[in-house]
Amino acid sequence: MNNGTPIHRHLDPGDSLGEVLFGLIMALTVTLGARLAATSAPLNVHQLIATIIGCNLAWGVIDAVFFVLGGLFHRSRRARFYRILKSSGNDVEALAALEEEFGLEDEPLAVGIQDRATLYRAMLAVTTRAAPARARLQPRDFLSAFAVFLLVSAAALPAVMPFILVEVPDLALHLSNMLQILLLFLVGYWWGRYTDANPWLVGLTIMLLGVAMVSVAIGLGG
Repeated sequence: MNNGTPIHRHLDPGDSLGEVLFGLIMALTVTLGARLAATSAPLNVHQLIATIIGCNLAWGVIDAVFFVLGGLFHRSRRARFYRILKSSGNDVEALAALEEEFGLEDEPLAVGIQDRATLYRAMLAVTTRAAPARARLQPRDFLSAFAVFLLVSAAALPAVMPFILVEVPDLALHLSNMLQILLLFLVGYWWGRYTDANPWLVGLTIMLLGVAMVSVAIGLGG
């Protein structure tokens, strides 16, 4: 976990950027949908602002709850795995189970067969000596949940600020959409900086994918 920022003390950079992206797409779905609806009816700015904020607040809560449940499920499943492994009397089966659970095939690291065997034998030795802890909610779970809620909810601010600062509704809506699309690019660019990919290419890809997903959501009545 990256401790470079307060948010990253509780969320992995991939998770935090994903939550911001999710919040932006939620808000952009509302504002781009409003742009299409505004061609046939006057734009109700107050209702639009309330919809954007309400949508992101609600999904911030929902996403935070699922984030906690997902983490708890992962720890509970892993604790059960360790208990079964600890009670196994067959080292060959135990090593095979460890290799299946902690496979290195998808890791960007070339590990030789002998090194893998050494790693799994060391893991088995530690596992048989250690006592699996019960999976339960911890303070960091609630801090992580609050960080998720904060990121998804805060993503609504760029969508509503133009309506507060600009008096012309149509211009404010246009600025809101442009600002959110720009932020999709910036989120992708920042995401790319944590990887070996070209940040500019990642930013452009995320921006285009975000707009495409919003278009699909609007087209399906979302």
